[in-house]
Amino acid sequence: MVDLEIEDGLAVVTIDRPHARNAISLDTMDELGKALDGAEGARALVITGAGDKAFVSGGDLKELAALRTESEAAAMAWRMRTICDRIAGFPGPVVAALNGHALGGGAEFAVAADIRIAADDIKIGFNQVSLAIMPAWGGAERLGALVGRGRALLLAGTGRVLRADDAHRIGLIDEVVPRTEFAAHWRTTAQLLARRPGGEIKRVINGTTTTDAVAAFAKLWVSDEHWAAADKVFDKGR
Repeated sequence: MVDLEIEDGLAVVTIDRPHARNAISLDTMDELGKALDGAEGARALVITGAGDKAFVSGGDLKELAALRTESEAAAMAWRMRTICDRIAGFPGPVVAALNGHALGGGAEFAVAADIRIAADDIKIGFNQVSLAIMPAWGGAERLGALVGRGRALLLAGTGRVLRADDAHRIGLIDEVVPRTEFAAHWRTTAQLLARRPGGEIKRVINGTTTTDAVAAFAKLWVSDEHWAAADKVFDKGR
C-alpha cells in the first residue's frame, strides 16, 4: 500500500507494507507511479516508509523471485528506475525521510531524493552484492555523485552497511535527528522547503544558466508573496 497526503503544497508519499518491511513489489511500483501522478503540482515532496523499522528494505524478494529471465529482470529494473528518475526529476525539493533502515533497493530509493533526513538509529547500505547482484535503479550513479566514485565503488562493491552517523559523515545522509524528534523535524523542514522559491533554488543548484537564475529571481521579486513578506519586515522596523 502506498499513501499520498497533500497539504499546503507539500506531498508526502508513504510506503506502508509492514508485513514486508516496506519492500517494493510490482504492485508497489504501480502504486508509486499513481502517487507521483497525484503529487504533480506540489511544491515539495517527501518519500518515507511507515513504522520505525524500515524505510524500504529493498525489492520484495518473495515476489521478485518469480522473475527468471533476463528480459523479465530488465523490465522490472527499468520500471523501478523510471520511478526513481521521476522522483529525482520532481520540480520541487524532494526529501527522503529515513524512518528506518534503507537497504539495497531502499538505499537506491533514498538517493533519488535531493535531501536525506534520518532518525539516528537507522542504517543504510547498498548491499545488493549479498545476493550476487548490483544496484539497477539508478542508485550506483547517484551514490557516486554524492560520495565520489571510489567511495561509491567501495560501498556498493562490498555491500557495507553504514550507521546513520557514518553515512552523514561522508555526505550520504544530510541530517541525523534523534528518534524522538525525527517526525516533527522532517515535516517542519519539508514544509519550509515547500515555500515557493524552493523549486527555483533547486533548478539553479542543478545547473541552470546565470541568465535563468537571474530571471527566476526577478520573477520572484515582483511576486505578491515577496512584497507581502517585505511589508512584514518594514512593519517590524517602524
